[in-house]
Amino acid sequence: EYNVVRLEHGIALPGDNEKDNRHLRARTAFHQWLNERILQADPVPSFYIHEQAFSHNDSKKKRLGFTACVRLEPWESKMVFPHEHTVPGIKSDRLQLMRATAANFSPLFGLYDDPGQKVTKLLTGQMARRPIMEINDSSEVHRVWMANEPEFVQRVSHYLASKPIFIADGHHRYETALAYRDERLEGGWPHGDEAFNFVMMTLVSFSDPGLIALPVHRLVRGISARAMKTLEKRLHDFFEVETVALEMRGVPQVRGATTAVLGLEEGRLVVLRLRQSASLDDVMPQERSQVYKKLDVSILQHLIIDSLASAEKAVNVAYTPDADAARKFVESGQFQLAFLLNPVPVTIIKTIAEANDRMPGKSTYFHPKLPTGLVINRLDGRLLG
Repeated sequence: EYNVVRLEHGIALPGDNEKDNRHLRARTAFHQWLNERILQADPVPSFYIHEQAFSHNDSKKKRLGFTACVRLEPWESKMVFPHEHTVPGIKSDRLQLMRATAANFSPLFGLYDDPGQKVTKLLTGQMARRPIMEINDSSEVHRVWMANEPEFVQRVSHYLASKPIFIADGHHRYETALAYRDERLEGGWPHGDEAFNFVMMTLVSFSDPGLIALPVHRLVRGISARAMKTLEKRLHDFFEVETVALEMRGVPQVRGATTAVLGLEEGRLVVLRLRQSASLDDVMPQERSQVYKKLDVSILQHLIIDSLASAEKAVNVAYTPDADAARKFVESGQFQLAFLLNPVPVTIIKTIAEANDRMPGKSTYFHPKLPTGLVINRLDGRLLG
C-alpha cells in the first residue's frame, strides 16, 4: 500500500482525464501519507550519506554518495554539465507529475571531482555511528546516515561550491526541474532560497571505486531483406569483419571492437572494427567535437542506426545494458539484430561534457540505479540554513 511506485510511476487507467489521472492520484496518496505520518519531514535540513552495496561480475562493490539539494543552473552556466540528449515526451510527463506533487521522489545522479578525497573523507567520518536506515533487498544493501552538523555541512558545501557537477543519470529530470522552476518564478518575486530553485541529487565522486558505467546495447527490428543486404555491404565497406562462435550461453567479450553484432550469422558473433582508412566525414555531423566523433556509440549511431532508420520507416530500436538479454531477444525472434558496445570510460563522459557536447541518447547505464523514495524532497517553502 505504501510503495513509492504509487508516487513516481502510478498506473494510467482507461478513464483518466484532467480531474482524475495518475499524477493527481500520486498527489492524493502523497498528501495522505504525510497526514497519516507514514512520511515525516526531518526537523533539520541535512545531507543524507548513502552507501550502496551490490555485486557486479561476481565481485562485491560499494558506492558512496550523499543526497543534497543542488541549485538549478542552466547548462550555459557551466556549473552543471549534461552528457546525453533528452526526449521531449519524457520531460512533459515528468513535468505534469512535478506540478501535481511539488516534490522530487528520486534523486538525480551527479558526479564531481574530489582530488585528495577531501569530500570522501568527510563523508566516511560521519559513518562511524549507526545509520538511520539499513535496507537489504537481497541484491543490494542500502545504508543511510543523516548528517547535519554545521561544520560538516559548511565544509562539504564550501568545497563543492565552485566544483562543476556532471549529470550521470537524470538528464530529463534536471531539464524538467528547470522548466518547473521557471513556471514557479512567474508567480512572484523570488528570494533565491525557495525549494523549487533546487533539485534533489545524489553526488558521487568520479574516483569512487564503486562507480560503474555499463554500455547500452542497441536492439533493431523492422529491417527488410533488401535493407539487410545493403547493411551487410556497408559493414564490409567500413569495417574489418571477423566472426566468433557463440557458446551455449552468454556472449564473448571482444576488446577493441567498434561494435559486435548478433543476428547476422546464426550461432556466431560478428565483430566489427572500423577500418583505419574509413572516412566518416559524410555521416558524422561536422559541428560535433572530435571526442564525440571517435566514440564507438557515435560511429554506430550515425554510420549504421541512422542509415537503417532513414532507409526503412518500420525500423524500431530498443536498448538494454544486458548483453545476455540482447542475445535472447535476437534468438527468440523479437529483434533481428543486436549491436553490442564496450563501456564508455567515465573520464570520457567528463571530457565530452566539458567540450560542450553530448553523446547519443542511451549511451551509458550507471549500475546499479539509485533507489526511489529513500529520501523525498518537497518543493514548497524555502530552504533553511
